Amino acid sequence: MMFENKTENQAREEILELVKEYCDTFHNQKKPFEEGDRISYASRVYDHKEMVNLVNSSLEFWLTSGHYTDEFEKKFAKYLGVRFCSLVNSGSSANLLAFMTLTSPLLKERQIKRGDEIITVAAGFPTTVNPAIQYGAVPVFVDVTIPQYNIDVTMLEAARSEKTKAVMIAHTLGNPYDLSAVKAFCDKYNLWLVEDNCDALGTKYTIDGEERFSGTIGDIGTSSFYPPHHMTMGEGGAVYTSNSLLNKIIRSFRDWGRDCVCPSGTDNLCGHRFDRQYGQLPVGYDHKYVYSHFGYNLKTTDMQAAIGCAQLDKFPSFVERRRHNFDRLYEGVKEVSDKLILPEACPNSKPSWFGFLITCKEGVDRNQVVQYIESKGVQTRMLFAGNLTKHPCFDQMREANEGFRIVGELTNTDRIMADTFWVGVYPGMTDEMIDYMAKVIKEAVRQ
Repeated sequence: MMFENKTENQAREEILELVKEYCDTFHNQKKPFEEGDRISYASRVYDHKEMVNLVNSSLEFWLTSGHYTDEFEKKFAKYLGVRFCSLVNSGSSANLLAFMTLTSPLLKERQIKRGDEIITVAAGFPTTVNPAIQYGAVPVFVDVTIPQYNIDVTMLEAARSEKTKAVMIAHTLGNPYDLSAVKAFCDKYNLWLVEDNCDALGTKYTIDGEERFSGTIGDIGTSSFYPPHHMTMGEGGAVYTSNSLLNKIIRSFRDWGRDCVCPSGTDNLCGHRFDRQYGQLPVGYDHKYVYSHFGYNLKTTDMQAAIGCAQLDKFPSFVERRRHNFDRLYEGVKEVSDKLILPEACPNSKPSWFGFLITCKEGVDRNQVVQYIESKGVQTRMLFAGNLTKHPCFDQMREANEGFRIVGELTNTDRIMADTFWVGVYPGMTDEMIDYMAKVIKEAVRQ
């Protein structure tokens, strides 16, 4: 027997040492880049620490949220400079949770109700908008600017109505929107601000003389830990806030909608589990089974959180490498700026770039450019939906002319749909890969 005469801890240490050796031997053994090698727009960056954590958690076999989850939530909140973080099973779930939190009756007159309006943009990923539509709120779409690819803040006043309750927008590929203008608008009209930070983790923005992380300036921020994102757990996401009431509601919606705040496996922290009355339930009904919201189970597993704990330790270096890669690619392609519109950072920001957005100028065919780049082994992506309101999921609402509003013309949004694409700058890219991408992009627009 391999583990005969060994304690459990000794056996575990032996297994984990083998895992470390396995990872170092069979993972991350990368050959030097050669022209024509496939360059994906994003990829995981990890070493044996993530794999050791993952196996360590699996050996504990707790499986659901546990001590790694607690550790990640505390460390992530500290990194961002917020009071509360709740780990969830995806970035899409994070957006669902953030929006549904604002529908809680505990928010009284600020509660979002069906028919209320949410200001947002159509140039982005659908799960920023889907929760509002699914609940019965009305997204109000405004145009974006090029080359920042974020909300045109001059349209905010025109978009507001007496039914407006919130602004919920994503920071585009790491580039934050004009948070000073959006936050001032929300404060002026007492609106909620939800920052979809899934593509911008690590971005910094200076507001009122203070440099802060994106996702922490509004009322609620969200992150995604899907493999292409700034850090990964495989699947996973987070919702964060410094508002204690919002945090209470977030936890309730995440954990089945229950009223009790006791974590799984813990009972009666408040000392009043069996002596209070809720709703029309009998006095003394078990508080662990009292539901104050129509919630979900959106928790993650401790195995995912274990990976996240190791990733978070590396994360600052990821951000610096993304910035380095972005700057190097910009320098490499700026000589064709007569044919391409290159991305531009929002003033007062220090983006943690997720990708490098490019818009083809008049006379340059995006499809031809993209097909050439792809033929040379460089992966490209569109700016997600392009114009979300043109997709089949909006067909019935468009035909009925209900369920959403468009303010003004989505001129730039439609141009992005027709002329824009992006390539990656993820931290696993070497200078050789960046330089090759620049070379291929220049060839594509000169062909």
